[in-house]
Amino acid sequence: MGGKLSTMDPMHVEVPELKSHLERDPYLKPFEREFRRRYAVFMDSVDKIENELGGVEKFVRSYKDFGIHVNIDNSIDCQEWAPGAIQLYLTGQFNDWDRTSYPYDKHAYGIWKLHIPPNPDGSARIKHLSEIKIAVRTTNGILVDRISPWATYVVKPPKTEGLSYKHLFWNPSPTQKYLIKQRRPKKPDTLRIYECHVGIATSQYKVGTYIEFAKEIVPRIIKLGYNAVQIMAIMEHAYYGSFGYQVTSFFAASSRYGTPEELKELIDECHRNSLYVLLDVVHSHASKNVLDGLNEFDGTDACYFHSGNRGTHPLWDSRLFDYSQIEVQRFLLSNLFWYYEEYGFDGFRFDGVTSMLYHSRGMESFGDYNDYFGLNVDNDGLTYLMLANYVLHKLYPDIITIAEDVSGMPGLCRGAEEAGVGFDYRLAMAIPDKWIELLKTKRDEDWNIGNIVHTLSNRRWMEKNIAYCESHDQALVGDKTIAFWLMDKEMYTGMSLIYDSNDTIERGIALHKMIRLITHGLGGEAYLNFMGNEFGHPEWLDFPREGNSESYHYARRQWNLVDDPTLRYKELNEFDIAMNHLDMKYNWLGSLPGYVSWKHEDDKVIVFERAGLLFAFNFHSTKSFPGYRVGVNESGVFSIVLNSDEKKFGGHDRLNMSTKFVTDNIPFAGRQFSFQIYIPSRVAIVFARV
Repeated sequence: MGGKLSTMDPMHVEVPELKSHLERDPYLKPFEREFRRRYAVFMDSVDKIENELGGVEKFVRSYKDFGIHVNIDNSIDCQEWAPGAIQLYLTGQFNDWDRTSYPYDKHAYGIWKLHIPPNPDGSARIKHLSEIKIAVRTTNGILVDRISPWATYVVKPPKTEGLSYKHLFWNPSPTQKYLIKQRRPKKPDTLRIYECHVGIATSQYKVGTYIEFAKEIVPRIIKLGYNAVQIMAIMEHAYYGSFGYQVTSFFAASSRYGTPEELKELIDECHRNSLYVLLDVVHSHASKNVLDGLNEFDGTDACYFHSGNRGTHPLWDSRLFDYSQIEVQRFLLSNLFWYYEEYGFDGFRFDGVTSMLYHSRGMESFGDYNDYFGLNVDNDGLTYLMLANYVLHKLYPDIITIAEDVSGMPGLCRGAEEAGVGFDYRLAMAIPDKWIELLKTKRDEDWNIGNIVHTLSNRRWMEKNIAYCESHDQALVGDKTIAFWLMDKEMYTGMSLIYDSNDTIERGIALHKMIRLITHGLGGEAYLNFMGNEFGHPEWLDFPREGNSESYHYARRQWNLVDDPTLRYKELNEFDIAMNHLDMKYNWLGSLPGYVSWKHEDDKVIVFERAGLLFAFNFHSTKSFPGYRVGVNESGVFSIVLNSDEKKFGGHDRLNMSTKFVTDNIPFAGRQFSFQIYIPSRVAIVFARV
């Protein structure tokens, strides 16, 4: 607050496209003043960066100045922000760990700088892969060791040297650097996202590597028909079991999978195959680690974070950023541009957005519009997210940003010109919750068809949603994948094509396909699948830890299951391929939301139209329906373009794929025309007009 616009009466602040935002949802009109106030604070933040801090383009590229950098003449410049420190020193192998021989100079606003001339022979004083630390003298006079917040390469030490990660100076020679060969793919109109984790992508009992992923997993993703890959756990995290969500070094790509150059090679391989690459970025919180994290960098409990209780997440036991600080904004915005410009990531999925938006950290129910505009809203977090989306899209229009938000905040996926937060997509988080709720608590005959439809179609108009049945969250230890909820222990013995199947497996395979297709077809404007779930990967995810004797058994993907021609996993895999390729052809994700013409509770049938296709689902556990009438708004001849009952998909071939369906001039279900179909029990069919 305190800028030119934010000191004005909000009703006098001009917001370019706010009128259209309020007209789109008249229930937002009572909150017009708050929208204008938010816009004022955001614009004042942009103005300050532009006019007082060197401009947006320089500000978001502060990674070029902060941290430790070798100049053309092999001198080295170092720069840090440590407002609570009495003195900073650089120490390491380069000076035999003399902790005070290289002091930084203190500048205004808590900035510290150090210039190190080259060696007499002209070489850089600090060698590539040399270990370095920053020694910080705190207000109580103690000298403590820290890792630079801008460190670009940190590694796990040998067991004999403790647990804290080490900062190794990354400055490879030109011959050691990976040179990008591929151009970025064009920004896709719609997204079919393959969510993945490099470390668990291997089937071996170990941590997978960047190079293995490029060679072995990327071809699988392409075959499946996905056009984007969302990579988790890249930002360095000392604790592997945190799934990458307890970040310790924000600018360091995780070394457990390989080197920075190998990550560049992986992204280049994705681009060679026209895959858009999303980074799962964690700006909602940070690890509490002190020796190898951001916590207490300057010797205080503040610096990058709020001090006291406000600076600690009550559930995650992690530190919470103080987004009101200019240097925190610099650090986080530069972090985004570092990964975009240095590594070639194309877009970002922001984790924990709900925690950033609310003082309660999202630990309450939402629904009333007052929840989104009251005192619970964390205005600093909101402004940072508006800034991040604004500068990313301003400088690189092809960037896509995704919000993981459970609250449903209006305007989250509208631009700043409408006083929105500026994301391109939000995750439709209610959908996986609904499927797990049904599978855990309801018998098939008790599924509420209307409620399923409502969950899949209830989203804000002109705010894009990413639909998904399950993500990594549902696969973690303590929960189960959809396949395991459906088939559980029967998967260990019942997935063979050599022996007769049983009712549990038949039900599981049928519903697995139907749940995926209706979510894909009706649930949003993009689709996401977590690695391995497309073929019904059994069991759960669990990282090596003391509690499981450091086992990798559940920290991998069993690709051998889907590659085995004698197992039924391949049938689910084939259906996923067919589903994605059908969307490639008809582009329903890029079309208007589906129109549901029929939802019958007793029959358990759902029918909807989208992108010129007719989708029909029979969720009934026992009843098949011959001569079932379905409505359409176009007359003509229809044919089946996808049938979950095909043998190759694990079905029973009860439908003739060559059948043509001629519309009758009989209005039905609010549509002008109709035709009759045979829809067997637990089968989904997609029809296209010939």
